[in-house]
Amino acid sequence: MKVVIAIALGLLASAVSAQMKPTPARDTALAAGPYETLVIRGATIITGNGGPPQGPADIIISGGKITDIRSAGTPGLPMRTGRAPANPTREIDATGMYVLPGFVDMHGHQGDPDKMDTPDYAWKLWLAHGVTTVRGNPMYGDDAARALADKKRAAAGEIMAPRLYVYQTLGSGTNAGWKGGRVQTPEKAREWVRWAASVGVDGIKFFNRGDETPQINRAAIDEAKKLGMGTVAHLSQPNIAEFNARDAAAAGLGTITHFYGHFESMLDGRRVQDTPADYNFNDEQKRFGGIAEIWNQIHEPGGPEWVEYLKAQKASGVVFDPTFNIYSASRDLMRAKRADWHERYTLPSLTQFFESNRDNHGSYFFDWTSEREYQWRRFYTRYMQLVNDYKNMGGRVTTGSDPGFIWQTWGFGYILELELLREAGFAPLEVIQSATINGARTLEEPKGREPDFGLVRVGMRADLIVVPENPLHNLKTLYGTGFARLDEATQTTVTKGGIRWTIRDGIVHDVPAILKSVEAQVASAKSAAKAAR
Repeated sequence: MKVVIAIALGLLASAVSAQMKPTPARDTALAAGPYETLVIRGATIITGNGGPPQGPADIIISGGKITDIRSAGTPGLPMRTGRAPANPTREIDATGMYVLPGFVDMHGHQGDPDKMDTPDYAWKLWLAHGVTTVRGNPMYGDDAARALADKKRAAAGEIMAPRLYVYQTLGSGTNAGWKGGRVQTPEKAREWVRWAASVGVDGIKFFNRGDETPQINRAAIDEAKKLGMGTVAHLSQPNIAEFNARDAAAAGLGTITHFYGHFESMLDGRRVQDTPADYNFNDEQKRFGGIAEIWNQIHEPGGPEWVEYLKAQKASGVVFDPTFNIYSASRDLMRAKRADWHERYTLPSLTQFFESNRDNHGSYFFDWTSEREYQWRRFYTRYMQLVNDYKNMGGRVTTGSDPGFIWQTWGFGYILELELLREAGFAPLEVIQSATINGARTLEEPKGREPDFGLVRVGMRADLIVVPENPLHNLKTLYGTGFARLDEATQTTVTKGGIRWTIRDGIVHDVPAILKSVEAQVASAKSAAKAAR
């Protein structure tokens, strides 16, 4: 299979990512600052901690941090005039607008040459949808050197990108100094973890297959905890009978991403999923078509076994990162293929990657039937209940998008994830909490630190989203494409919504201008593709 499959598995050779253009320097016309004093005036604040909106208020930012939040007046009355500080370096009039914390995408990947030729395509779309922090799972596959370089450049404000947390797979990073070869023993796993920590890798991504035996994974998790590194696992099928979500959490795993391993921990009357005799994990239509059929092989939702499983997971402290969006095409392929944003914002090379074929990872819709979609819809009903029940029990749920696969474009897929959390039963304020402070805490806890981002609060980093309309009323207002609304005066359909500014460490990103630059990039690529035919 092509190397595009390998990027999802964290095994992409460094030579492949080297074919992409370097991440360009920050364009200060699109991302200006930070400023000596930046003031956001008259906003309604959604703090991110689950509390209700409050305002109007002025947010004062200096040195990339929130230094003060002051009342700007009383709701329903004119705002006070002459509010300090006078003559700030830059002032944003956010009257009637909403400010919330920058979003944290807990499952990110960059692209590769089969999808796009430059990484700033992904960075721009993430920022245009309010994402100010991304956990790379991994970011550039095996190319740890490039991920660490972009992490450093992003932190310095040299490139226009979210803040990056670099997670790598066991044995990756040969171009960053790892000389130990493949990780095939618990001792070698500990050695790799020590090396990764020494070069600045933030955590480990497990796939539960190949060389990753349960013994190796347990050793790596143990060593990671000693060194302040995070851990996350996609608990795929090859080793699931030995190491499911219950086992991984008991071993000290930090985060379970996707749905894998949950229902396998609650099978009713059997130890492994009942799959057809011709099931083949490497045939992706059989893999992804068959996995959903587990929905009616488990103990009943809400029953004693269901509740016991969730209690055990909560006691372990494991985080659920559901990534509902990335498999949502499986339950409604037509909707995913015809999403509003594809025409203007999805590169033709990315569209070609998404189209059904046997080589590209996640392009498994060779013969996708209504029966397949039926199984996935039933699966989602129970999976969403599981995640919502975990949240209601006090378990932590974060927000991740896993973009660049299965008809999910960067940024847009993240906002879809927010809508799917809402569908799962999360209140809008709970959705924002999962997308902000929950992710920040999950990233910083392994390091033994309280996060300094993820909330609109004095002393926190100035990672903020400024939105003209209330996202609690309509999460669609966060999409770069906006949403359709009838203009009563003209009786015509108009497009409203979209983020106005995304601020990261006090750097102000002009979202409409960023989206125009991406739209121009897509239009140019389409013209070039048409000319080449």
